[in-house]
Amino acid sequence: QVHLVESGGGLVQPGGSLKLSCVVSGHLSATNLMGWYRQTPGNLREPVAVLADMGDPDYADFVKGRFTISRDNAKNAVYLQMNSLKPDDTAVYYCHVMNVRPGITEPFWGQGTQVTVST
Repeated sequence: QVHLVESGGGLVQPGGSLKLSCVVSGHLSATNLMGWYRQTPGNLREPVAVLADMGDPDYADFVKGRFTISRDNAKNAVYLQMNSLKPDDTAVYYCHVMNVRPGITEPFWGQGTQVTVST
């Protein structure tokens, strides 16, 4: 079983910054994806940024140039540095991990952390 614990959410003013962290415990497959999604009330959960164990990050258009995803494989951790935050970025942010094996994908989710961008 894989367990994800997020931290770093909170209240920030427009234009400010926050850094989200997610620590993963349990077994990660040699090939895996780590990423961040977000969700607002009444809307579907949407991808924000994804980073495979090997390769370049993939960002949603609405965060390109403002958010940076990174991972520390030695610590089984993934981070999301969020700069130039806007009120529209207000959401619950979820850490996501996908174990990838031949013919099998196993998704896991964190409990979510609230990010509120407001004056």
